Amino acid sequence: MLPRFFERRFFGRRSLFRAAFRAAARAASLAVMLLLLGACTASGPTSPVVQSGDGTATGPAGPVDTPREPTVAGRIDGLHLPWSTVYLPDGTAVISERDTALLRTIKGGQLGTLGKVPGVVPGGEGGLLGLALSPNFAADRYLYAYFTAAADNRIARMRLEERGGRLELGALQPVFTGISKAGTHNGGRIRFGPDGFLYVGTGDSQRREQPQDRAALGGKILRLTADGRPAPGNPFGENPVYSLGHRNVQGLAWDSAGRLWASEFGPDVDDELNLIVPGGNYGWPDVTGAPHRSGFLDAKVVWPSTAESSPSGLEIVGSTAYLGALRGQRLWVVPLRGEFAEEPVSYFTRQYGRVRNVSLAPDGRLWLLSNNQNPDFVLFLDLHG
Repeated sequence: MLPRFFERRFFGRRSLFRAAFRAAARAASLAVMLLLLGACTASGPTSPVVQSGDGTATGPAGPVDTPREPTVAGRIDGLHLPWSTVYLPDGTAVISERDTALLRTIKGGQLGTLGKVPGVVPGGEGGLLGLALSPNFAADRYLYAYFTAAADNRIARMRLEERGGRLELGALQPVFTGISKAGTHNGGRIRFGPDGFLYVGTGDSQRREQPQDRAALGGKILRLTADGRPAPGNPFGENPVYSLGHRNVQGLAWDSAGRLWASEFGPDVDDELNLIVPGGNYGWPDVTGAPHRSGFLDAKVVWPSTAESSPSGLEIVGSTAYLGALRGQRLWVVPLRGEFAEEPVSYFTRQYGRVRNVSLAPDGRLWLLSNNQNPDFVLFLDLHG
């Protein structure tokens, strides 16, 4: 046995050692927590960042005029992975379904089927994608479609003939071919602009060398005639390329002053809303977002967290942009101010799932297409103000 004096000193010191050890452990845990917090903070903001008029990036400081929340006016179920919507002069909506290659119709609140587009080879993000109606539809009856075929992504057109009070799908006529394809990054949005030419958003099809190559079709916005030739006045001469440096363009729309805007998927960061100018280089794969790098154009709105957005279809009503969010599962509303954007506001967050497309119907309502596969639906929204 130890003498009592040594026993007291031994066990007293052991208690001190235990207390010191516990204090050191708490300090170490606190240091780890602070380090992790610092790492999260260093990753940057998760809220959208807009570019101010002087070209500097600003965080959310509050919009000048906060848009009012749209009102849900109804929905129609029974779709499967719908991708794009166009509206015929009689009010009939035609909707593409990516994986089935079907063209569905909605008229008078009734869902129908127009027909199946031949030659579509679905896979991954590919399939029957964007639709556009000829600006001379009353005379030529042409419906344009962007789709994934066996060897490429391509654009074709079909006549919509009306016989016996029913629409019939005419023969497929390829218009523009050779856009590279892949399991992802196929682009697919097409729209006729105010100038009467066809604008085409493509993806880089996982070929990172394409977006900066003017001779390649991937990672671009193209500008074509209705017959598929490079449109006159394109920035690089007899070349269909209108802008370059894109990763995966998903939405195209024009504001009230005729300016072209485009929504685009970022990689794991930096989804974008871009103002498109002829010959503009938007940076991919060298840069994303708005880094203020010489030779590249900054996005007007950047979503640092793709979980908040993944912006797909885009519609502009007057000077307000509406973007459907896939991963973000919401509707983003962005007031536009000339060549700049105000702070985005989101509505319906995770209420209706993944929103693939937003389009303005002839009656002034917005149509949202879901992509949840359970089945999917179109949601009708009334706008206010």
